[in-house]
Amino acid sequence: MANKTDIKTIGIDARFYGPVGKGLGRYTQEVVDNIIKLDTINRYVVFLTEANFSSFDCDGVRVKKVLANIRWYTLAEQLLMPRLLKREKLDLVHFPHFNVPFFYFGKFVVTIHDLILIKYPTVRATTLSPWFYWLKNLAYRLIIWSAVWRAKRIITVSEFTKQDILRHFGIAGDKVVVTYEGVANLAKGRAGLFDASADKDALLRYNIIKPFLLYVGNVYPHKNLERLLEVFAAIQERQTNWQLVLVGKEDYFYEKLRALAAARKLWQPGRPSPIIFSGYVPDAVLETLFKQATVYVFPSFYEGFGLPALEAMAKGCPVVSSNRSSLPEILGDAAIYFDPENTAEMTAKIKTVLNDDRLREDLRQRGFAQVKKYSWWECARATYEVYQKIF
Repeated sequence: MANKTDIKTIGIDARFYGPVGKGLGRYTQEVVDNIIKLDTINRYVVFLTEANFSSFDCDGVRVKKVLANIRWYTLAEQLLMPRLLKREKLDLVHFPHFNVPFFYFGKFVVTIHDLILIKYPTVRATTLSPWFYWLKNLAYRLIIWSAVWRAKRIITVSEFTKQDILRHFGIAGDKVVVTYEGVANLAKGRAGLFDASADKDALLRYNIIKPFLLYVGNVYPHKNLERLLEVFAAIQERQTNWQLVLVGKEDYFYEKLRALAAARKLWQPGRPSPIIFSGYVPDAVLETLFKQATVYVFPSFYEGFGLPALEAMAKGCPVVSSNRSSLPEILGDAAIYFDPENTAEMTAKIKTVLNDDRLREDLRQRGFAQVKKYSWWECARATYEVYQKIF
């Protein structure tokens, strides 16, 4: 049994917890849920918003919930979060994203998932006016620099991103620790069972009536979705028996992409169309889409990890991916790769997988083997080790 002096109080900024935080939400949820199960000694204080406060369960003795209804990336975050954190008398805080309050002076660990804001700054990635965007981007850069230099340890999710961080910031290599992400069981309530009629109903609900290609994620410029539309249009000229399903929360960028698809006559509102914009879908429906898709396409220029492609592999969906950034490291030999700037190559590689049953089955089996390398439990264990080393 641990001495009282050995018991630490660890805070986790979990405002991204769950669907409200998109990909960051998945990472935050899995790390928090797993780490409080494996660490039976220390106390935890978990900071949440109104949107996810009730969805996080805790015992109230060893794990405490604190309402921190403060929007991320805001001035309020910089001014109010330090006060909340200080009040809880924390021995260590884990920030699962770079947005560490500038005026928080306690010990902390930060997870840096990627350097997209630094490496791909563009006014196309915002609805703000150009001058205000560049002002905000400068603020983000200052916050990232502050977080990197003041953190006791930096956690990142791939060797690629670790090397990016070391090159850009010039810090010591042993300060950055790689903890690979895991692959979640999306449809926990269904226990992974195949239900053909339920799957068919789910597809019809979204007007998916043909074999389809799938993409899951946001539509920021570095995701390269405009080129994917161009490639799909080329495929449609010869093979009209396909649909392209784009899954992601509706926002300004999806509206722009939808307008481009409409101009190419690939999308019509409320009707079965070659391209389907599903919006946000629940995890159980997402599992159906992964299982039923003919191929998952990942055309991105830059990814810190690339979790959706692994989630597709876990459900038996063959993956065709960009050969940039962390993707070859994470997906290994379980994907077919293309140059994301070469439209002809991208088209040819996707067509090859669509038209070759034997290749798709080979990719399916390789994918099942590849995802076994990644575990949220192992990610949480490695994160806990980082905490322990600091203490």
